[in-house]
Amino acid sequence: MTTTHELPRWDLEVFFPSVDSPEFLSAIAELAQKLEEWDSLGKAAKTDDLSPRLPSPDLANHLVGLIEAVNTCSSKFQLIGSFLSNHCNADTENEGAKAARSRLTPHRVKFSRLATELTAWIGSLPIEELLPLHPTLEAHAFPLRRAQKSARFLMSMPEESLVAELSESSSSAWSNLHRDVTSRIEVEVDGEKLPMSAVRNLAYDQDQGKRKRAYEAELVGWQAHAIPIAAAMNSIKGGANVLGKRRGWESQLDLSLFGNNMDRESLEAMLTAARESFPAFRRYFRAKAKLLGHSAGLPWYDLFAPVGQERSFSYDEGMAFVVEGFGSYSQEMADFARRSFDENWIDVAPRKGKVDGAYCSGVTGDISRILMNYKPSFGSVSTLAHELGHAYHNLCLSQRTPMMKSTPMTLAETASIFCETIIKKKATSTAEGQELMAILEASLQGQAQVVVDITSRYLFETQVIELRKERAQKDTYGDGLDPDTLHPYMWAMKPHYYSYSAFYNYPYMFGLLFSLGLYRVYSEQPNGFHERYDDLLSSTGLDNAAELTERFGIDIRETEFWRGSLKVIEEDIDSFVSLVG
Repeated sequence: MTTTHELPRWDLEVFFPSVDSPEFLSAIAELAQKLEEWDSLGKAAKTDDLSPRLPSPDLANHLVGLIEAVNTCSSKFQLIGSFLSNHCNADTENEGAKAARSRLTPHRVKFSRLATELTAWIGSLPIEELLPLHPTLEAHAFPLRRAQKSARFLMSMPEESLVAELSESSSSAWSNLHRDVTSRIEVEVDGEKLPMSAVRNLAYDQDQGKRKRAYEAELVGWQAHAIPIAAAMNSIKGGANVLGKRRGWESQLDLSLFGNNMDRESLEAMLTAARESFPAFRRYFRAKAKLLGHSAGLPWYDLFAPVGQERSFSYDEGMAFVVEGFGSYSQEMADFARRSFDENWIDVAPRKGKVDGAYCSGVTGDISRILMNYKPSFGSVSTLAHELGHAYHNLCLSQRTPMMKSTPMTLAETASIFCETIIKKKATSTAEGQELMAILEASLQGQAQVVVDITSRYLFETQVIELRKERAQKDTYGDGLDPDTLHPYMWAMKPHYYSYSAFYNYPYMFGLLFSLGLYRVYSEQPNGFHERYDDLLSSTGLDNAAELTERFGIDIRETEFWRGSLKVIEEDIDSFVSLVG
């Protein structure tokens, strides 16, 4: 393992020597060739003497050939796209990587067109009669059934092609306008002009006065730019409603639920339990307000105020802590973490030109790469465990084909939050006093955003015209916050509202609460859990969420499961309130 003064960078040369190497250029050429072969197969499906209504071995074999073409192209895209993105994110000034990524765009557009055409063709097939005719079709039953249903919500191919062509000057243009306007906003704080991103980061400042002044300046900035931002949102949502209706969707929520392999019954059960938990979260907010000297609830500007005292972790100490924590769950998970460290999967240290934040990128097979910006704190150790959880999920999915392992947002956080919870439980088992308070606060702060704030965003997006954001915050945060210091412009700064996809928000809540619920099952019934859990992770692209969870005896359509998940959080709230006194 590396020492703290030699924080590692990830090894990308194991995939290709560079973005202009003969090996990489050959991979691009091979991808283009495979896309041509897929295109030819697709055209043959329309011109050959294959009746789509009669389940014959020839028709089954032709569909198998198209599935293999999709999987081959998807694997090559994943490798090439991840390689380029990781280069660009590790060094935003890498002009060679950015140019190469631009050259990949036409291939990406062609892939999208071919995928849409294939979906439409699958919609015309007798899928249930074809499945028994070939083992590859049986293995891909779920994605084929999904494609068949999705085909019912496609317009004609000329119309779909027109929508794709117009997107750059319609939905994408409005999204770009939001990004361009918000990224250029500057406001003054304590005599210094700062970009909005820097102002929002002051919410974590140690100085309460500075947090308050930054909050007030932020509101002034949003108000000054509210008109073009609101125009962008109204145009995006209006366009999505028109297209959704033309494609046959009853609502944007139905489209979102289909995309997330979820049903309304499960969503309502989860949201019901979330609403029931609000009084517990309000106790947390009031306790934090008391700790910071407020009597009328927690002001918005102190929502992210740091409290307690985090323990310092060097990167070596963080790696050892994660390996030991994972080992308390299973030797396989601990060995996997060691492998990621030994093979230099992780780009660790912050530096100029590197993007902020953290993510895990599946590259090829069971191999991932993780980008993070490590600081000597427990928060970074928790982030390391979280991203390694994503990598572990990729490991479990590695034996599936790309079509079989396409995981919706609802299930994408299953392993990451589970692994994060393992590390948090290890830390809280020995911490006390200010250190324990800091760990609990960091965890509760994030969980409150996912359960409470995301509910308010869901309410806002549900009634984006009629319901003001201020009201949505009152309905969720209640008396936990100071009613005179809410944030009336959260709708303006959340970039997720400005993408075509509606209801980006509830899948995050699902991911958190489902993972906590699984951890509770593990705590109560550890025998045999590991094998079932790995099988679940390997199957997240092979069934709807409700059917997958039945393997653990979990019914996500019942509110009781979600209540059990939230009890894990409420126990931490009780501990935090007790520490505040």
